[in-house]
Formats: sequence, C-alpha cells, structure tokens
Amino acid sequence: MSKPKRTIKIIGERDIELNLSNPAHHERIASIGKALSSPIRLQILALLKDCAMSVQEIAHILNIPVSSTAVHIRCLEDAQLIITEVQPGNHGSMRVCICSMQTFTLSTVNPELSAVDNSVSIEMPIGHYFQCKIEPTCGLADENGAIDMYDSPSSFYSLNRTKAQLLWFRQGYVEYRFQNLINPMRHLSELSFSVEICSEAPGYLNDWPSDITITVNGIELTTFCSPGDFGDRRGKLTPAIWPNGRTQYGLLKTFSIRENGGYIDHMPVNPSISIKQLKLDKCPYIALRIGIKEDAKHIGGINIFGEKYGDYPQGIIMTFTY
Repeated sequence: MSKPKRTIKIIGERDIELNLSNPAHHERIASIGKALSSPIRLQILALLKDCAMSVQEIAHILNIPVSSTAVHIRCLEDAQLIITEVQPGNHGSMRVCICSMQTFTLSTVNPELSAVDNSVSIEMPIGHYFQCKIEPTCGLADENGAIDMYDSPSSFYSLNRTKAQLLWFRQGYVEYRFQNLINPMRHLSELSFSVEICSEAPGYLNDWPSDITITVNGIELTTFCSPGDFGDRRGKLTPAIWPNGRTQYGLLKTFSIRENGGYIDHMPVNPSISIKQLKLDKCPYIALRIGIKEDAKHIGGINIFGEKYGDYPQGIIMTFTY
C-alpha cells in the first residue's frame, strides 16, 4: 500500500539569517545549536526536508520509540526548524511534521561593517565622559544654553551633563570609554577618533594656541596645537540661543593609530606608537582622554563640540578599520 500524500503549508522563515553581533539573536542561535546537536534530530530533518511525515512514521523509520521521537520533534519546533500540524488519521488525529527551513546562515561579521572601507564606527555623545578633571574657566551647554553654572567644575558632575552639546575647560581632561567591539577574527589596521575641537579663550580669539593631548588606553598618541578659539562667525549648527562673541565652531580633527605609528588627519606624527601597544584584546572598553597637561607649553584650554554646535553634526566618532 502506498503511503498517503500529506501536505503542510509552510509559514515563517525559509531562509534563516542570524548574526553573533546582535544580542537579540543569541537566544535563537542557542536554540538552533541545541536542536542541531543531536544526530537523531539531524536524521529527522533529513527525512522531513522533502516531505511531510507523521511522528509515528518517523519513529518507525528511525526505529526509536514514539515518545522519544516526540521529544526530538518538540526541540526542533522550539528552534523553529520544523512545523507540525494536526491532521486526520486512520484512528483519530495525528501530528504531521515537515522541515520549514531551507537555509541557515550564521554570520560573525558586524552588520555595521562597511563593505566599502571595512570599517565599524561608534559615536559617543560628548557629555557621556566616564571621568574628568576640570579647572576653570569651564562649562557645559546644550541646545537651550548653559547647563548649571559657568566656571564651576561641579557642573561636570551634573545629571544633565549627558545632554551637553558643547563643553569647555582651561586645563585638565575628560575621558571617554567606548565599548570594545573589535572583531578578533579580523586584522585591525587602524583605530581612529574624529572630534570637532578648538582652544578656549576669554570670549573668543582666533589666535589663541593650545596644546591638546590625546591619549588612548593610557598611551599618549600626540599633542595637537590648536591655533585658536573660533568665534568670528556663527557655527553652522550652533543654536540661536548661543550668543555672538563666544566660541562658535572648531576644527574637525582625526587622531588615529596604525601598526606603524600615530597620525593626525592621516599625516604621521608619532612613529613610536602602534596598535599592539594599546592591548585592545585585554579590556572590554577603549579609553580616549582629551586634555591639557599641566606642563603644556600653551595652556589655552579646549572646546569640544557635539552634534548640535559647531560646523559638524557629530559627537566623538571611534572607527575600527580592517
């Protein structure tokens, strides 16, 4: 007697695509991993990939108890690799199963990875610094104006500091800690930070040099001499509430570390530093410190711009290039 033809309408994903970089996928990945870990369940999938079968038929072909077959079927169902449907049988009803999956792809590459330049970028709002040491003159502002009091280092510990779109100080530092998302399976060729900055003068002075030191993971990358504090025109993004006669915009600078040294705007400045020295595989974060050292030749302060002040709509952008 020929086996009756059974059909099940397949719904849901036929082509499953999951990514290790997405935490929301982890539970599903673990569920599929568990389902595929059993040779018996692999045999069941092989039987069901082309046709629907009842639980009893699967048990008979594999010569295993129906109760054990049902447990394996439930595991495959939980992983959404098969679907079951109750259909009429010779003696009442029966569960009929079929494989619902056509392909399964597990990717380890970050979905934000650019196919053009093999880079991954993370943007940090300027008010999200991890720690600071501030000396006046100093202050913070958001798109509505000043946050707390001018020239008070305590303002840098305000709960509203995370809203900052402009911050400034004469001497000291702010340190940002970025999540370490380096892919250990790929070769990292460059780590870079992009930020809009300038000096900090009373009011503003386009000719006001300041030595701004950039440190990554405790290793000094370089000291950039900012030429001035720019307020001769309105910043392209600076809100109308911010008065004329004060800092308006900065310079967009890129500080980077490669295997053969440190760079500013892709020009070599420090051949004694390398990516290996940063020991990026030892820590869950990457620390960027921006500051004015006590022994700097030009202690001219610093302004750091967020996405709503200055000329460039960004915070501090860290980029991995592979």
